[in-house]
Amino acid sequence: MAKLKDGTWVLIADSEKALFLANHGTGNPPDLRVLRKTTQDNPPDREQGTAQPGRTQASHGSGSDAYDETDWHALAKERFADDLADLLYKYAHASRFDEIVLIAAPDVLGNLRKVLHKAVVDRVVAEIPKSLTQLPLDQLEKRINQDLEEVG
Repeated sequence: MAKLKDGTWVLIADSEKALFLANHGTGNPPDLRVLRKTTQDNPPDREQGTAQPGRTQASHGSGSDAYDETDWHALAKERFADDLADLLYKYAHASRFDEIVLIAAPDVLGNLRKVLHKAVVDRVVAEIPKSLTQLPLDQLEKRINQDLEEVG
């Protein structure tokens, strides 16, 4: 896929923010316009967990064992992919896009693939496993164009 069609959506995401973009026109590089920005407030784990881990009676002997602490930060990152999948399903169900390119950090893209609804999967025309959320829009357009040519 060397060129984006007019109206094709592009999702650019990492584990804490996402950009929903739409292509306008058929030129190279694409003319992407921001439809929506989504961010997740996900402070470090040390700021989220306050209680000591629970304890359980040991199965042998007279001691007790501690449960593993929950990594709230990592859990929130995984849930962000779930939230994105839900949002994409709502947009697909409302026929807001016919085609979409998914660009996300490899771990996020993997988590997203697991939870995408078939209505969204059927509209995915390309996937790029890269974290590009830090780039400004003009650089994103050029970078996406290069990456789509490589995906071919």
